[in-house]
Amino acid sequence: MNKLLEFRNKLNKSTLEMASIIGVSKSYYEKIEYEDRNPSYNFITKFKRAFPNADVNAIFFTNESHAGCDNNQTPTGTEG
Repeated sequence: MNKLLEFRNKLNKSTLEMASIIGVSKSYYEKIEYEDRNPSYNFITKFKRAFPNADVNAIFFTNESHAGCDNNQTPTGTEG
């Protein structure tokens, strides 16, 4: 079960209620909750305003997101 779904279930809210509280469409909210889309910066900002005590890092980001990163590399300034 994903963290956004767990968060919503703890609040005993429907997807429509969550979307309304956050200020997005039900369709867009569901796409994020069902992991069909990644949350935009705008969505996360609205979510944080609606739920200021929620840990957005724990809900939206995982360590798996950075599993391929090598933190021992030093940028050379020639990337990109």
